[in-house]
This record gives sequence, C-alpha cells and structure tokens, in this order.
Amino acid sequence: MKKNIAEIIDVSNEIYDKGLVSGKSGNISARFGNVVAITPTLKSLSNLCEEDIVLVDMDGNVLTKGKPSSEVNMHLEIYKKRSDVNAIVHTHSPYATGFAFSNKKLKRLEGFGPIVTPYLQSIGYEKPGSDELAKNASEGLGREDVLILKNHGVICVSDCLKEAMLLAVFVEETAKTQFITLMLNSVEDND
Repeated sequence: MKKNIAEIIDVSNEIYDKGLVSGKSGNISARFGNVVAITPTLKSLSNLCEEDIVLVDMDGNVLTKGKPSSEVNMHLEIYKKRSDVNAIVHTHSPYATGFAFSNKKLKRLEGFGPIVTPYLQSIGYEKPGSDELAKNASEGLGREDVLILKNHGVICVSDCLKEAMLLAVFVEETAKTQFITLMLNSVEDND
C-alpha cells in the first residue's frame, strides 16, 4: 500500500506543478480492491505526505486518520459503476475548465485513443461535494474516460493512476489548442 500511496503523492505533485490544479482544488484517488486511497480535503495537492492520504472503504467509512476530499462520494460512485476504473484524477485546469464555464464544447482530438464521439461528454452543474454531483458524474461517465463538469472542472478515469494523469494533461493541452484556434479564427485577416 505504501508504494500506491507514494504514487498518489507523485501524481498530486505533478498535476500541481503542471498547473492542472491550484490552491487547494482538485482531488485524486486510486482503488485497491475494496479500499480507496484519496487525497484529503482542504489541503493543496502540492507537497502532500503519506499521512495526508486517507483510506476509505467502498461505503465511505474512513479507515485512517484525516478527512477525505469533499468529493469522496463522487469517486466512490464512479468506482461502484465502473469495475474497469481504478484511478480518478479530478482537476480544475484553466483551459479545460474555461470550456466548462463556456457554451463551447470541447472536441476530442487524436492522441489518446480512438475518437468514438466528436466531443467530450459533459454534465450540468451540481454543487461540489453533493450527492447529485456524485450520481450525475458516475452516470455521465458511462463508458467514457473523460467528463467535463459544467462550471466546475474535469474528471479523468483509467485503470491506473499514471494513465488518468496523462489523460488529464492531454485534455488540458487539447483545450489549450482549441482555445488558441478559436482566438485565431476570431481575428480578422488584414492581408
């Protein structure tokens, strides 16, 4: 378990360093059988230590010291509905979250698996930490690997933590590319 917790800390630091989360936003979890290791509430994902990571069972009962992320129920609902998912990375990355706050859809781009649908799946706004968000996010993901939470952020899921993190990075780069494209297309050509 120590190795798995160390990986959560590494991924937390990496997504913080890449600017996919800031302040005390975002959360990460990994499932190991019937136990979920999750980042704590009200702590920055930068410089977490082993004691900060909270273990919970699939019913949300806390097994260690600390208080899990306020989004723990969302993570648990996703795990309950998706036996193929063992890792969740939830970010508030600036470009992808900008799309989440806009009326623009975020296109799927080549580079992280086959394009089955033209746009990333999204769900309407629900209050962070609410039962409604947990239910709607777990249903909204369906068989998808990315979900845009309107006016909130992004969820990326995978069978392993590194893949979920790489997907979160890719989604942010995709959003950045599309934002730049929208800006360039809005500029009049004076040639």
